Amino acid sequence: MQYKFYLKTFLCVAFCLLSSLFLHSQNQINIEDFQKLKFRSVGPAGMSGRITAIDVNLNNTDEIFIGSASGGVWHSLNAGTTWLPIFDKEQTLSIGSVAIDQSNPDVIWVGTGEGNPRNSLNVGNGIFRSLDHGKTWKCMGLEKTKVIHRIKINPQNSNIIYAAAMGSPWGESDDRGIFKTIDGGKHWEKILYINNLTGAADLVMDPENPNKLLVAMWQHKRTPWDFVSGGEGSDLYLTYDGGNSWKKLTEKEGLPKGELGRIGVAIAQSNRNVIYALIEAKENGLYKSEDGGENWKLVSSKNIGNRPFYYSEIYVDPLNENRLYNLWSFVSVSEDGGKTFETIMNYGNNVHPDNHAFWIHPHNSNYMINGNDGGLNITRDGGKNWTYMTNLPVGQFYHINVDNDFPFNIYGGMQDNGSWVGPSAVLKRGGIRNYDWSELYFGDGFDVVPNVKDNRYGYAMSQGGNVVYYDRLTGRNRFVKPVEDDSIPLRFNWNAAIAQDPYRECGVYFGSQYLHYSQDCGRSWEKLSGDLTTNDTTKQHQDISGGLTIDATNAENYTTIISIAPSPLDENMVWVGTDDGNLQLTLDKGKTWKNLSINMQGLPKGSWMAQVTPSSFDKNSAVVVVNNYRRNDFKPYLFSTHDGGKTWKNLVANAGIESFTLSFVQDYLNKNLMLLGTDQGLYVSFDAGEHWQLWNGGGLPRVQISDMVIQKDADALVVGTFGRSIYVLDNLKVLRAIAQNKMVLNEKMAILTDEISGKKLSIKPVDGIRFVAQGDFIGENRSFQPSIPIWIKPEGDTMKNVKVKAKIIDTHEDTIRTFTAELSKGLNFINWNMCVDGVRYPGSKKLKKDEDLPSGYQVLAGRYEAQISLDTIVRKCHITVLDDERFQDENMQYMAQRNAWINLYQTINQATEHYDHLDDMMENITLIESWFTFNQDSIPKEWKEKHKQLKKEINELKALYKMPDDVKGIQRNPENVMSKIGVAQSYIWYPDVLAYNPQLAISEAQVEADRVDKKVDAFIDTKWKDYSEEVEKMKFGLIKSLKKN
Repeated sequence: MQYKFYLKTFLCVAFCLLSSLFLHSQNQINIEDFQKLKFRSVGPAGMSGRITAIDVNLNNTDEIFIGSASGGVWHSLNAGTTWLPIFDKEQTLSIGSVAIDQSNPDVIWVGTGEGNPRNSLNVGNGIFRSLDHGKTWKCMGLEKTKVIHRIKINPQNSNIIYAAAMGSPWGESDDRGIFKTIDGGKHWEKILYINNLTGAADLVMDPENPNKLLVAMWQHKRTPWDFVSGGEGSDLYLTYDGGNSWKKLTEKEGLPKGELGRIGVAIAQSNRNVIYALIEAKENGLYKSEDGGENWKLVSSKNIGNRPFYYSEIYVDPLNENRLYNLWSFVSVSEDGGKTFETIMNYGNNVHPDNHAFWIHPHNSNYMINGNDGGLNITRDGGKNWTYMTNLPVGQFYHINVDNDFPFNIYGGMQDNGSWVGPSAVLKRGGIRNYDWSELYFGDGFDVVPNVKDNRYGYAMSQGGNVVYYDRLTGRNRFVKPVEDDSIPLRFNWNAAIAQDPYRECGVYFGSQYLHYSQDCGRSWEKLSGDLTTNDTTKQHQDISGGLTIDATNAENYTTIISIAPSPLDENMVWVGTDDGNLQLTLDKGKTWKNLSINMQGLPKGSWMAQVTPSSFDKNSAVVVVNNYRRNDFKPYLFSTHDGGKTWKNLVANAGIESFTLSFVQDYLNKNLMLLGTDQGLYVSFDAGEHWQLWNGGGLPRVQISDMVIQKDADALVVGTFGRSIYVLDNLKVLRAIAQNKMVLNEKMAILTDEISGKKLSIKPVDGIRFVAQGDFIGENRSFQPSIPIWIKPEGDTMKNVKVKAKIIDTHEDTIRTFTAELSKGLNFINWNMCVDGVRYPGSKKLKKDEDLPSGYQVLAGRYEAQISLDTIVRKCHITVLDDERFQDENMQYMAQRNAWINLYQTINQATEHYDHLDDMMENITLIESWFTFNQDSIPKEWKEKHKQLKKEINELKALYKMPDDVKGIQRNPENVMSKIGVAQSYIWYPDVLAYNPQLAISEAQVEADRVDKKVDAFIDTKWKDYSEEVEKMKFGLIKSLKKN
């Protein structure tokens, strides 16, 4: 009996598990089938992002590999002219180190997690190796280390690798220190460990003895409200035996007494006994050893940098032991072994500050590469002049926003690169360029809020609550930060919260510890609340943050408001989130407040209320993005309420999401469609958050998704990333269709949306430089043609492409366009260029029965039906064609254009028919010649003469229509039918009234075509008729008749 009970229990549990798995699979889609759903990278790249690692192939120093703080690994084969991202398929794009195996440059090592532990740093997922020059990657372990800042490969045995793990700055962890492998990464041994707050900040290897290493260990910790650099764990360590034993260097060897902080180390390649150490201590100093690290002396304590925790990078010229480069806010160089320094990279030479990575050519030290918060720079003259790489879109956006222009503009603020506005698309050739973006306000950029009625104006911020009301036209930016009106200082977050009042054009909310409101575009403010934070005074000492070296930049401002969300359904309802775990709600525009966080079960205390999204369907519903990684908790949190905050559900508690959450958006038409931005990519739910899956396709890498917004007019999803600038998804309707009815994916063929629109637009020539070669960044432009999303049900991996026939039908039920499309399995798009069937031109290839005509003139604005056929399956949708709103009387002009084209098409058809007759005559002659050759071994002389003369006359007639294909040289304006037709087409290419010039051009084309057509008719009725009769007498039975229409 007991056995039966256990068996029943087992079967019940198994059934439940299988049912759960089945239901889960039913709510998932195969992302591989949706790779054609493209996210467009629109930049910008002119304002790049932090570069953290550089390495160069010494066998070919034009080949460069770089790592960015949160934008992945990039590869150039031509000294920076072009770049390709090569790490986009991996779980993280945060890069701390890149190392090429110089004995075999196909082998590349990457340590993930950047080693600059500022408040906005990104952590990683271990160490990766490529064996095929970066085409594919494999994680080789050390996933828990979070930050790997240095990798050193033994040049005598490349199976021996050292990894310097800094570890997460957000908490205690034993997964830090120096790790070593002797088998190419299969196994790792921790060979130097101090304590759970101390990681490896630097690692150098003796150029002649790879067993000799010098390591800088650094104790540091970051919290949301403080940063402490320094402690008893910070020291310099030396080994001569590859890490089997270590010697700690102390004041006995000449290093500073007391606690140390971050240390940067550099060894001279030209004299390995010379080593430099930049040491953070009670008194920061540059130290030098001239005996290989055994003894040290202070060289300088002046002009050696300003923020040790963020920089501490020094590099020795490989050819000159006394030339030392120091990276800090600027770059300075010493020519006397560190005694004095001169700044070579600063605002004066227009290079972005805040430097983190450096590379010097080992045999030509005039060639150097610099990485900073603004991107990558290269010099070939020893630092006198620098070239900035403007084609690396690795910008770190905190927030993005959009306006209602057509095409709409995108606004956003970037880490250390200001606040900007740029187009989502351009109505000109050449794509989206860097110069299409305009700076609104400098500093660290955050949220930008354009005025809803006039986007010439809006709000832009820099760190710590500095906010201006900008004027895009004149650049007159009015400073509007609220001023404290009592003795209590205002506390603004590094990334302060701001929100447009959806009910008033000049109404805006802004957050300190209070909620401020202005109804006059920032000229005056009123408080709508008391202190909405915990007001924990023990966490309000930002002015002394930094540890051994004060670093008070507003980055640790705490107990502040970080999210504000007015309800789109109730103007008195405002949600407010803080950085210390409070979620406040007012139902009366600030008169009373209620803290709802106590109702959120499973919410870690003090969590960051990063974003609140009130529902546009139900005013009592909202979704709150919560993260807690600043307390070393990297789990995802996404809370939802449907009763005004009384009860909550964590929508991602069991979703299998691998990283913390940052942003969220819900579709405004279908509440089941939700999109979630995380530190490691975009997730989508088609069932209101019940199930989630990673969207790892369509060109969007697994980058941190910091913010998202839907532009409703364009039905586009705009994705702001912290590491890869901005992406736009133009076909949000596809995801909405799946959320509406996922069963549609079971159909053999389906159109995924019933209503599609397109706009006939005039496109300008390119601005600026037309032929830019390969060095410029060009953001992908969008098409404004109707794009029909077609689903072809996958039927196995070996499924072949299918051909479908598309028909466009007008309101008179006339088929105006027919064309064929070849589709692959999964999602496809069929684009219609809004043109009717065109005509063939003289000399063009004759069409077979099922071949498509070329496209013709554009249709009139209006409503059309598209029919897509696959075998016996027919699917339909409606297409609305819109005119270009920039022109008046557009439809009348298109009607005039259409009538002109119809008139011209008659001429073209007649000309083409006559040219076809000439081709047919040539084919007949060739056929007769073949008969003679086959039956009589040669062509009789009299027939040769006849054919020669006929061919000559036929070719002369052909030349009256068009230039021969094999003509030698170039002739711009030949006198023939096609040139006349071409001129006429030029006049009617764009819609306009049919004035005298175009009418005359069409008339001249008609006259010329008619003249030549008559010549062909005369030739057929005389010489060709005589020839045909003569051939008939021979009873060949080979002459093809010439059919005249």
